[in-house]
Amino acid sequence: MDRSSFRGIFVIVTTPFTEDFGLDEPALERTMEFCLAAGVHGVVANALASEGGYLNEAERRRAAEIVVGAARGRVPAIVAVSAPHYRIAADYARHAERIGADAIMALPPILHPSTVADIKSYYRALSAATSLPLVLQNVSGQGASSMSAALLAELVNELPNAGFVKEESGYPAQTVGEIIQLAGARLEGVMGGRAGKTFMEELRHGVSGTMPACEIADVHVALWNAIEAGDNKRARHIFQRLLPLLDLEASYGMPLMKEVLKMRGVIGSAAVRQSGYRPLDGHARAEAAAIMDDLTEFMLPAYTHRR
Repeated sequence: MDRSSFRGIFVIVTTPFTEDFGLDEPALERTMEFCLAAGVHGVVANALASEGGYLNEAERRRAAEIVVGAARGRVPAIVAVSAPHYRIAADYARHAERIGADAIMALPPILHPSTVADIKSYYRALSAATSLPLVLQNVSGQGASSMSAALLAELVNELPNAGFVKEESGYPAQTVGEIIQLAGARLEGVMGGRAGKTFMEELRHGVSGTMPACEIADVHVALWNAIEAGDNKRARHIFQRLLPLLDLEASYGMPLMKEVLKMRGVIGSAAVRQSGYRPLDGHARAEAAAIMDDLTEFMLPAYTHRR
């Protein structure tokens, strides 16, 4: 990837499950069909919104193969390889390279907080394991090891293939600006996260796009197209209509993402493996449907929601 390719809406592809929590490969293929029809600029497999940490090794490899295979020749495909130790992440990275991925993305060592020394040794080993571009992902939250803008800039300038950052830690917009200022010319691009909830502020700091979950990929693409066209009034209109659903997603997390995809006819089951969230009840589903009523004009006609 380069500066021209690492721009726009790179969606995190959710991983559909059957009602008994098995990997639903046909539904994952349909999810990719939806993402590509929506006009996304890139796709990401096995990341946080993919429930990547809840997939076993064989499932992670198979999900990556489906996503990369469907994206090949159409949009860049990134495979998330985050793991507790670099040897595990490096195995996933080598697999991603073998199947034709365009880049890999990795959090610092997951499960437990890491020291700066831990983070540096992890990324050095991961960078050496593959020739693919490496996206450094920075998040905050329980068990996460958030990186300072200075550390991210240091890694970008030290590691030959670490030219990209996904920033979604505390105060992400300002951190984007700090990363860009500190990293200099070797930085190829910074993407936002957090479902795009702070995207408009991030744009002011120079972000090159955002990586939201994929359930409303077409609406995010409509937002990006308005931004690229310089139509600020339309962009603000779409963003304001989008915010209530992103706020609901912040409350319900993965169950909301899956329910929306189910309501849109993309997947057949809203089953999730990730713990810690309540499923949507009838009232929450009704609220999601009402919000999506306000987004219909930005949706692909074939994927408008079903109550």
